[in-house]
Amino acid sequence: MELKTTLQGILIYIVMGWYLTGMVFSLLKMKKAGDLFFAVGFVTACVAYAYRWYHVAHWPLQNLFEVFLTLGLLIYPISVFCKRVFSVRAGAADMFIGFIALYLAGFVFSDEPQRLPPALQSWLFVPHVSVYMLSYVFMAKAAFQAVFQLSSRSSPKQSKVYEQATYDMVICGFPFLTLGLILGSWWGKIAWGDYWGWDPKELWSLASWLVYLGYFHFRYMFGRKYSQLNSIWAIAGIMVIIITLLWVNLSKIFSGLHSYAS
Repeated sequence: MELKTTLQGILIYIVMGWYLTGMVFSLLKMKKAGDLFFAVGFVTACVAYAYRWYHVAHWPLQNLFEVFLTLGLLIYPISVFCKRVFSVRAGAADMFIGFIALYLAGFVFSDEPQRLPPALQSWLFVPHVSVYMLSYVFMAKAAFQAVFQLSSRSSPKQSKVYEQATYDMVICGFPFLTLGLILGSWWGKIAWGDYWGWDPKELWSLASWLVYLGYFHFRYMFGRKYSQLNSIWAIAGIMVIIITLLWVNLSKIFSGLHSYAS
């Protein structure tokens, strides 16, 4: 654990505090207070993100510190979007997702500024990483809805609500996941001369895409007949994403062309 005493670190810890407080209020059924703290946390996260951008002089998406800072920022607007469009109210779970992402940024990964390596000095850098960040947040939300469905001891109606929410979240995240693969392949052709290099990060990114493709196929074939298996598919997807995001980046076994991301 690495405590950050810089302004960057202090801002992250403040956001974590807002998210945690909002989560507690939400769990206590004080939804308005919870939403307020969530919104204040988002505003503070925007300040933290802007400061990082100014500090490193490039879009902060280069390393795992900046990736998790981005995820901690994106959770609020995506939460609001899902609440308004799909009526998926998951305030406490969403704040927990944001808290965990910022915990990794605040205590695990270094915030030492780094110059962009030549491989990242491309116009594809921002859209390629950004669409993956969006997909990861949606898929994390889907996984939480799936856990709620599996652990639900309430009425079958509530179980169906969780299963439908899982599907809605995956539907939102999958196009971004697909676009990330396409942009990555295009970028690989420009940077390394080939659309596909069998790099470990590429393989695990493809694996996560295939898991969600399997989820859609299984749900299309059986609908809600095996709703718990639908949820297990969604949880398996986020597990592969975690491998892609963390283990592949940090493990020496999987070192490859994307090793700069660690």
